[in-house]
Amino acid sequence: MGSGQDHEIIVVGAGPAGATTATILAQEGHDVLLIDREDFPRDKTCGDAVPAGAIVRLKHLGMADKIQHEEDAGHFYPLNQLRLVSPKGKVLVAPFSENLEGDSYIAPRIYFDAMIKEHAVDSGAKFRRATVKGPIVENGRVVGVNAQFNGHVEPVRAEIVVGADGVTSTITRALRPDENKHIDHHRAVALRAYIEDLEEYPHEVEFYLYDDILPGYAWIFPLGNNKANIGLGMRLDHFRDTKSNLNKLLQQFLDMPDIKRRLKNGGQLHDVATWQLNFGSQKHLQHTFDGALLVGDAAGFINPLTGGGIHNAIISARLASQTIHNALMQGDTSRENLKVYEKQVDAEMWDSMKRSYFIQRWVLKFPWLVDMLVTHVGENSSLAKTFLSKL
Repeated sequence: MGSGQDHEIIVVGAGPAGATTATILAQEGHDVLLIDREDFPRDKTCGDAVPAGAIVRLKHLGMADKIQHEEDAGHFYPLNQLRLVSPKGKVLVAPFSENLEGDSYIAPRIYFDAMIKEHAVDSGAKFRRATVKGPIVENGRVVGVNAQFNGHVEPVRAEIVVGADGVTSTITRALRPDENKHIDHHRAVALRAYIEDLEEYPHEVEFYLYDDILPGYAWIFPLGNNKANIGLGMRLDHFRDTKSNLNKLLQQFLDMPDIKRRLKNGGQLHDVATWQLNFGSQKHLQHTFDGALLVGDAAGFINPLTGGGIHNAIISARLASQTIHNALMQGDTSRENLKVYEKQVDAEMWDSMKRSYFIQRWVLKFPWLVDMLVTHVGENSSLAKTFLSKL
């Protein structure tokens, strides 16, 4: 650790991207401070779907017993197939591929995030609750953060800072130039609620692609015992152009005959919340800076078709951790040395992002084409495969 540094690494944000980054680096023997503005467990507005690929990566980091504990406690609800409903009501049911190492789950973030944060601490990372006001920048280089602990703002210095503080990231806003930020074509707005009285299709996630919401979708993600995470999302430019109201759209969805007949007491909703998402389909965004880099939603690695971000957050955490470890071993945390991370995330994620954006922007623009794909192409279509792999 350099002279005058409080820690080798500061990770701002203890969600999946930040806590996974902290876990990997702590397991490598680094001095890591993980900061979040909330104590855990805490809720995070999300669809709560976690694909098998993400679970496999977490198990490789030593979380298998914790994951099994959460499933046994009824906190993680395993999934085995997907239901995709087209604008004309055509239905595609596709089984998930068997994965011997991990299942897909609906895992409410109050449990999922707490599990990964706990594992980061068990791996050797230090955790502090604080609100980060912004990075400390000296001579164009990030050298730490200003963080508010118990009402007092203190400087905390480090050799490198990781921005993992979500779509409204303080670190991203401070470091990315205005001309290098997400535009509305590559953003979305979504609404999530929990419902207590819905007849479910057991272990089956449901996506509804209907006229009023395209090029977005509505979802029902089961939690067992007639409970579910339910919601809908829409691309931000379309949402603004149509002057839509997400609460009204959700009520219209609940009033659809095929949904309404499944409501046992009229639809008991709670914890209704909205949030915005930044897609990973916008090219040439900067993720690295002198002394800092971005991971997960703070970087904008959300899949533009499904709105899923957890799998990509964990991928980015792995790539960022490798880059940071190598940079610290070399004694060089300059942007020039960290830029390999941008190339790696591009190589690993871009093809999927490009395909998903094409489907979202062009295929879902034409309801008749969605009907055709669901009816005639089935579970082997790019549409179905993308939903299956990138919840």
